[in-house]
Amino acid sequence: MTIAYINRISTAVPEHDVHGAFLSFINEALPAGKARAVFERMAKRAGIEHRYSVLHQDGMVDANAPPGGFYRRGAYPSTATRMRVYEQHAPALAYKALAGLELNAEAASITHLVVASCTGFVAPGLDQLIAKQLGLRADLQRTMVGFMGCSAAVPALRIAQAAVLADPAARVLVVNLELCTLHMQETDDIQTALSFLLFGDGASAALVTAEAIGIELGDFRSALIPESEDMITWHVGDQGFVMYLSGQVPAKISQALRDDAGGLLRGEGTQAIDLWAVHGGGRTVLDAVETGLNLPPDTLAASRNVLRQHGNMSSATIMFVLAGMLAVADGEKRGMAMAFGPGMVAETFRFTRLN
Repeated sequence: MTIAYINRISTAVPEHDVHGAFLSFINEALPAGKARAVFERMAKRAGIEHRYSVLHQDGMVDANAPPGGFYRRGAYPSTATRMRVYEQHAPALAYKALAGLELNAEAASITHLVVASCTGFVAPGLDQLIAKQLGLRADLQRTMVGFMGCSAAVPALRIAQAAVLADPAARVLVVNLELCTLHMQETDDIQTALSFLLFGDGASAALVTAEAIGIELGDFRSALIPESEDMITWHVGDQGFVMYLSGQVPAKISQALRDDAGGLLRGEGTQAIDLWAVHGGGRTVLDAVETGLNLPPDTLAASRNVLRQHGNMSSATIMFVLAGMLAVADGEKRGMAMAFGPGMVAETFRFTRLN
């Protein structure tokens, strides 16, 4: 029986650590007094120390632009401007992640390319740009996964698995790339401002084949959480993509996990899972998963570490968690991966780390 495996994962972030600069910039836009005090308190509790961006931390200036500020009070950039920056910087960050795979001569054997990105649009797309940069074959089968939000990495891996199951000779590249920091909105609303302190830019690249190396991909499951459609939304606006995150998201996730723990775990108990690769949508989301499944303390340490070091990088985040797990050689471990996206949908898959 053919089984698909993630053989290698490489990750990359831009050079600019903007977490502190973003916090100051956003805080100054809030009304003085209670709103700023609440924002500062929540920022300290967020569990995030670093976030990286293609924008420069000094005045939020595009990395290759003259001084003047990408985000200027009363004159935030248009969606067209933001998409030009995406087009300029997204390919370079993708190449940086791909370089870490050290494909070299292997590039000629790649049969499929799956690219997930929901923070920008460009045509020819990232898939075609990557294929040209790497010199991939002319009959490469390409798939773009777009606008699925933080959960998009899981469908991307599901597509890769299907390709390998259909043809054991398939060799699939899976790329996740998000430039979340291009979509900050000008606001004095505290809830909206709090969402901005979560997001950073990042990219991952993975090789999926039938070779029994790395992480064995098990069964995938997608589940819509009832009565949650309006809790995470993502719309294209005149000034970037506008995200709405309800403060009820963590409670909804926790309740959904309690209600369907048996289905999620395929009839097994949580003790059957050694590794939990959960998308770090925020500290409260990780707390909700831990509470909903009654997991022991430190179970989600790998996810919390990625959140602390990089923030929420949308679809790339869970790949950073899996990359960290793949780098540890302490014996075969069974795992569960989980990410949440607009809908509200829970995307999960079981896996086994072989090393």
